[in-house]
This record gives sequence, C-alpha cells and structure tokens, in this order.
Amino acid sequence: MTLIDGRAISASLKESLAAEVKTFPEKYGRVPHLVVVRVGEDPASVVYVRNKAKACAEVGIRNTTIVKDESTSEEDFLSLIRELNADDTVDGILVQLPLPRHISEAKVIETIDRSKDVDGVHPYNVAGLWQKTPHMEPCTPKGIMHLLRASGIDPKGKRAVVIGRSNIVGLPVAKMLLDANATVTLCHSRTVDMPSVTRQAEILVVAIGRPKMITGDMVSDGVVVIDVGMDMDPETGKLCGDVDFDSVATKATAITPVPGGVGPMTIACLMQNTVECFLAKVS
Repeated sequence: MTLIDGRAISASLKESLAAEVKTFPEKYGRVPHLVVVRVGEDPASVVYVRNKAKACAEVGIRNTTIVKDESTSEEDFLSLIRELNADDTVDGILVQLPLPRHISEAKVIETIDRSKDVDGVHPYNVAGLWQKTPHMEPCTPKGIMHLLRASGIDPKGKRAVVIGRSNIVGLPVAKMLLDANATVTLCHSRTVDMPSVTRQAEILVVAIGRPKMITGDMVSDGVVVIDVGMDMDPETGKLCGDVDFDSVATKATAITPVPGGVGPMTIACLMQNTVECFLAKVS
C-alpha cells in the first residue's frame, strides 16, 4: 500500500511556485496579492485561514486577512467584497466558509469578481468547467487531480466512483475525472446499497463529511482512495476522514491520510490559482 503524501507533494508545488514568484518583482513590479476574509471566530476557520497565510509566506505571495464580526450585516459584507473587486492591487479574493446564516453564501460567491475568484466557485467559473470554456479550477478538485498525477495514477480507462455531489468538490472532481477519460459514477451518502457501487471503483473519491463511513468491506482489492473528509472521530475525539483508514488501507494500493492528504494540496492549489489570477491581469 502506498501512502499518497499530500504534504510532500504540496511542498514540491509550493517550491516551484516560489521560484516563479521570485521573478515577478523584476518582471511586473510586484508579487500577487491574496485577500482572505473571515467572519467570526469559528475555530476551524481560524486554523484554515492561518494555514493559508503561512502558505502565502512560503510562496512569496502578499497576504491580507480581513476579520469581520459575526454581527456584520449582509449589505456591509457585500460592500466589502465590491471594494476588493475594485482594488487593482488585489489579485485574489477568498471568503472563508461557512458564513453566519444571515449572510447568503450564494450572494457572496456571485459578488466576487470572477477574475479574482481563486476558489473557483463563481457561477461563471463553474459553468466554464462544464462547458470547457476559460475558467478557474476549484482548489480541492484541482488538488485531487494533482495528487493522482504526482503519484503516477492515470485515470484514463479506470472506473471512478465519487461520493458527494457538492459544487465545491463532488461535482467538479467528477467532471475532471471524466475529462481525464475515466468512467465515472457519481453518488451520495443516501445511495441505496452503497457497497455495491463502491466495490466497482478503481479510484474512489469520498467527500461527504461523515466520519469513517467507508469501511474495508465496501472496497475491492487494488483501489486508489482519495479521502476528502475532515471529521472528528466520535470515539477518540481525533481528526479522521470519511474513510475508515485502517480497514480500507488493507485493500488499497494507494490512499490519502487524514490529515496530511488532500488538505495541504487544496492550499497549494489556492496559491497556484492566485498566481494564475495575477498573471492573467499583468500579462
């Protein structure tokens, strides 16, 4: 069994990006600028935003973190996004989710300038993925495909099963696997007789947010498993994935750990997307 080391693979990507960014001040007079907006003090969001700032420092990208109080009105929050859209010194905008219930995530995502949408979630970027027109790829699906390629795993001709149907992970990664010439089955946590579907998978991507839902008896020998989950194990209180790592690893030829698998690649691809937004503006 091979452990797909997201930390090592993401470090290699960030190192490559850092070498590229180092040339930008001479070429373009500045480096890319990413603004991350967080609302409130949700512990997970605080950690995610801190990790993004750390990655920016590693790559040489300018980072600004804006923290708004949970009482911020939707109108004021959308006004902030519009100000960032109009700021020519800002190349990428990322709003850390989730948001308070009184602020519509859909409205926020639609308000972000498509050209600064480093998360790849603006409706036009989502449409571009499906219509094969210019678009920004969403960070986590992009990271998953990078992990596969870096691990020497070619989806072409393979049976892939994606569990999860969100616009952030499930749907776009299914499309990317299709574009890589895999045969894709897309399902979800309520799929009837899930094991009969998952046992067909040569590549299994799980993104449902249910701790240890996929167990060893639900997969076939030789499967490649990409676990997108970041859950809390109800028995141990420790971080775990959507996959029961110990039991599935006995069947898999390759598997991502949690933590240390998809998460680091998501952040590395955010750095890559920020550089791409910058280059699209200055080139």
